[in-house]
Amino acid sequence: MGLPYSFFVRPILRFADSEKAHDLVIQGLSSFGQSSGGQRALSAMYHAPELPIHVLGRLFHHPLGLAAGFDKGAEALSAWPALGFSWVEYGGVTRFPQDGNPKPRMFRAESEHALVNRMGFNNPGASAVRDRLISRRASGKWPKVPIAANIGRSTKTPNESAPSDYSQTLDILWNHADMFVLNVSSPNTPDLRELQEVDHLSSILSECGRISERRGGGKPLLLKLSPDSTDDELLASAQMAMRRGIDGFVATNTTLHRPVPSNTKSRSVFAERGGLSGRPLQSRSAEVIRLLYEEAGSEVPIIGVGGIDSADSAWEAMTSGASLLQLYSAMVFKGPSVVSLIVKGLSRRMRDNGFLSIEEVVGYGNR
Repeated sequence: MGLPYSFFVRPILRFADSEKAHDLVIQGLSSFGQSSGGQRALSAMYHAPELPIHVLGRLFHHPLGLAAGFDKGAEALSAWPALGFSWVEYGGVTRFPQDGNPKPRMFRAESEHALVNRMGFNNPGASAVRDRLISRRASGKWPKVPIAANIGRSTKTPNESAPSDYSQTLDILWNHADMFVLNVSSPNTPDLRELQEVDHLSSILSECGRISERRGGGKPLLLKLSPDSTDDELLASAQMAMRRGIDGFVATNTTLHRPVPSNTKSRSVFAERGGLSGRPLQSRSAEVIRLLYEEAGSEVPIIGVGGIDSADSAWEAMTSGASLLQLYSAMVFKGPSVVSLIVKGLSRRMRDNGFLSIEEVVGYGNR
């Protein structure tokens, strides 16, 4: 199943600059992966089994989706379901187009299965992404899975004006996603994480709530939180968001913390500025999921992301309280076959533990 990636794609990408390798993958998927023939070929190799779960008013074929950051500009939307994903999050998208931080800005620590990036919300801006998605829908290439949009604050927008920045992007993209993730926790935009503070957060959620109400609602708003916040800070943010009617949480974004490097190459990668994702984040992500689940129970669904690269890590996230899962770094280090392997592993563990559905697994470790 993973042979084409393991033997042909991965060795080539290993020698490319991390961002260049990423761009090559997106270019390939935005051409080959958009054709019906390409999708059939990918699906034949990477199809994932059914493990249905009903969350946020929608039915997902299984819990595992593609995390934000991989398909920032929504260029390859139709390819991801063919690679086995049951849902897709594009973005982060900002109100205004921006180039992001200077290159190089993405680095791989192979031994730790970790990435460090300081991309800085590089994207063509909300209006350009909307136009691209209108064309996609008109050409009949809209994917048949739930689609989420990740919204960030434009770098040039001060925090005092963040509520209108987020709400304008939400308004522009409203017809082009099934749910929206408000990203107030990326470490790569100056002062962005301050928006998790209760006063800022209250204003952002109020403004976005007004847009949702004016648009007729029906599209969940989710809040993406930082693993670097203290437990008390996380609870304060979560409680405020719940008072404002938040529909779900995403736990977690990347971290500024670094593990102990295992070799010289990893040491140089971990010395780079930016957010770390991948395997070293898994433990803290699971802690944050447990914390949020203890606070919200099944009332507010949690999406688990951070270091999920195996059935074991996926199982821990779900038993900790995550209803849905996402991965990013595992795609880089293991290739698309990891999606099917994780879903099969979850199904096996579910049966071995006597559960009749994957929904019964959610939060089981907290009960």
